[in-house]
Amino acid sequence: MSISLLNGENLYNSFVSGALEVIENRKFLNDINVFPVADGDTGNNLASTMNSIIQDAKGLKSAKSTMSLIADAAITGARGNSGIIVAQYINGISMSLKDEEQISIDSFAESVQRAFPCAYSAISNPVEGTIITVIRDWSEAVYNQKDTAKDYHELLVHPLEVASRSLEKTTSMLKVLADSDVVDSGAKGFFHFIKGFTEFMRTGKLKEAVDVIEDIEISDYPNHDCGNIDFRYCTEALIGDKKINLDELKFELSSLGDSLIIAGNERKARIHIHSNNPEEVFKVLRNKGTILQQKADDMLRQYESAHKRKYNIALITDSIADLPKDLIDKYQINILPLSLVMENTSYLDKVTMTPEIFYNILDGLEEYPSSSQPSIKLVEGLYSSLLDHYDEILAITVAKEQSGTNNVFNKAIEKVIREGKRIHVIDSRQNSGAEGLLVMKAAELIDQGESLDSIVEKIEELRSKTRILVSVNTLKYMVRSGRIGKLGGMAGKLINLKPVISLDESGKGKIEDKAFSINSNTKKIMKIVKETNQKNKITRYSIVHANNPVRAEQYRQKCVAILNKEPEYIMNISTIVGMSAGVGSVAIAYMSEEVGNNE
Repeated sequence: MSISLLNGENLYNSFVSGALEVIENRKFLNDINVFPVADGDTGNNLASTMNSIIQDAKGLKSAKSTMSLIADAAITGARGNSGIIVAQYINGISMSLKDEEQISIDSFAESVQRAFPCAYSAISNPVEGTIITVIRDWSEAVYNQKDTAKDYHELLVHPLEVASRSLEKTTSMLKVLADSDVVDSGAKGFFHFIKGFTEFMRTGKLKEAVDVIEDIEISDYPNHDCGNIDFRYCTEALIGDKKINLDELKFELSSLGDSLIIAGNERKARIHIHSNNPEEVFKVLRNKGTILQQKADDMLRQYESAHKRKYNIALITDSIADLPKDLIDKYQINILPLSLVMENTSYLDKVTMTPEIFYNILDGLEEYPSSSQPSIKLVEGLYSSLLDHYDEILAITVAKEQSGTNNVFNKAIEKVIREGKRIHVIDSRQNSGAEGLLVMKAAELIDQGESLDSIVEKIEELRSKTRILVSVNTLKYMVRSGRIGKLGGMAGKLINLKPVISLDESGKGKIEDKAFSINSNTKKIMKIVKETNQKNKITRYSIVHANNPVRAEQYRQKCVAILNKEPEYIMNISTIVGMSAGVGSVAIAYMSEEVGNNE
């Protein structure tokens, strides 16, 4: 079949042919992935990009309109360094094409050449010997072939050979590739794409779709094989809806990390950056457009799980558990964030939205935020990744009476469990600092070498000996979050009600006591602490607060006087708990352990 003019249908099918070739080879691309970090996910990232083209674009009568759909789909589905670079290259082709129903050989070749600078400029620190080198060599070869080619196959067959030679050279251009004796994974993925693209131009037929299209595990947690991680979180986002200035965006994000790549146009932009402060990245993005997608993978924890794990049991909890980062890192605890839905965007609790940012903007929000549990796909991905390196997993979740998170953690086991592996999920029947104390205790027991069965038994026993008492400063946040009705809130406001909130044995919220001033509220909480200590000896406690460090310090002083010991930690409360308890709230969580369990 000879194609000398590309209509919309053939253009779409040529991209599908290239996409199928990439998807079919994604596992091999994962295996040879050693640059920029050996995280074994280049194949998945490129496959996600390609799958988005297949699923979200279509062939229209106009080739220009078809190319616009393909470019938008590529940007939407792009993941990882290579996926975003390819998406921006495709976007560059789209922007360079003339507005015509059929694309001539000259027009295509010229747009391919003009697209390369678009892709190159998207990378903050371009490195030769990678995908960008092969893209440039192929683009130049296509352009040089345009005057002699009679059809598209003639246009592309020689450039494919040029790209193959360019790909082989990548091994010698980068030491990390030479040491592993592999070509660059992203470059190899691009080669598979243009190979499939060229094959369609030869036959005019699509190969049979491979089985993996619907099974691309885009929520998998990659295992970053890199000992020196300067920037901890692999952070990505998709923004849209406003007139986006890519150069301005690049300038503002460049100081927040490395491996920055931005692909897109005025309508939509895909951002990739490695950063220690993903919340600062999203603080910038909030003002640049609507955040449509986001993720922030903890590369350090993933690397430790694969190569430097301390224990035989992996410990997981959700972000509702208030624990300081130093303890989380000390015990290599895996945190799965819940989502905070705000301004039509789902932020990751404590990762892309932190208490320090959230509480300062809460009162200015027109629509009050809500929360959602993690997706089952996300939990499956975390389980699957950890089971590659651990035989046993212990997950401790927020009270199932408070959230569906526990149910998701349990349901996710069904699909990923393997022979000889164990996953046990505990309903903490607590939240916030109380859940944090239970997770801390479990981490200590793992550190002491206790068996999974022994740890489960002890933590389940300690649930009823762990409590949290929350001093609510004002009822307005509980009203806005829907925790209490407006009429009840109005009545409480009229009498200046300052309730003490706790959880019952099952984990349901309850009013523990009532007061009509902050001073009285504090006295009632300290009375409960004193009476509990006299009866059951409080062995550890923590203080958490919603942007109220002054009052938290007052609680510390009073608790030290009663318990004769410092708190395990003092910290800002989870954004999701805090949006209900409200700015200014303070809580004490405590545990009464049996003698011997803490020795």
